[in-house]
Amino acid sequence: MPITAVLVHSPFLGPASLRPLADALAALGHPAVLPDLRPSVVTPPVHQRLIGAFADVMSDALPLGPVALVGHSGAGPLLPAFAEEIDDAGGQVRGLVYLDAGLPTPGRSWRDTVPAELYARFRSVSPDGLLPRWPDWFPEITVDPAIAEEAPEVPIAFLKEPRPSVDWEGPSGYVLLSPAYADDLADARARGWPTRALDLHHLAAATDPEPTAAAVLEVLLATAG
Repeated sequence: MPITAVLVHSPFLGPASLRPLADALAALGHPAVLPDLRPSVVTPPVHQRLIGAFADVMSDALPLGPVALVGHSGAGPLLPAFAEEIDDAGGQVRGLVYLDAGLPTPGRSWRDTVPAELYARFRSVSPDGLLPRWPDWFPEITVDPAIAEEAPEVPIAFLKEPRPSVDWEGPSGYVLLSPAYADDLADARARGWPTRALDLHHLAAATDPEPTAAAVLEVLLATAG
């Protein structure tokens, strides 16, 4: 039975950011599931709501047989908690794939992992307690309208919430799309994970789905096959 890829979008984006990747995986004969978690990120505690929403969605969509979780960007630190929910529901998580994503920092918040001035900059542009939508963080980048329209307003409290303290002891892998995550790729390689590095950009799962799908599938099969 083939391993189903569960594609988890960033909390700051929506499923449109990964839908072309899901289609490209399907074209390669590989099943994929793409849950929509946007409604769970607009009210704190965001981590708790995200995990609960993921469990609810997957209880209805959980495929038969083994799955691998593929988390993009800000979804990366949540993958172990998502895997725990699937395992608790009787699923079979065979591996985790981080797609241009941050790695887990159990018990530590995003604010704990970045320079203080970076958090201060976000706070200065969030006077109403809501972060700007992700496309507004990078005005120099052209974002597909379908992706931009889906981007939710996430409470800045999300950046201060401790990430889930869940340990994942199974196999993991990493796919790099952009230089911004080079340190995470280096960390993955130091841990002996299967990795692939593409010279693309952070939203390549939407704009360049075929090479992204090929790399994801290589790592997925090396990790969980």
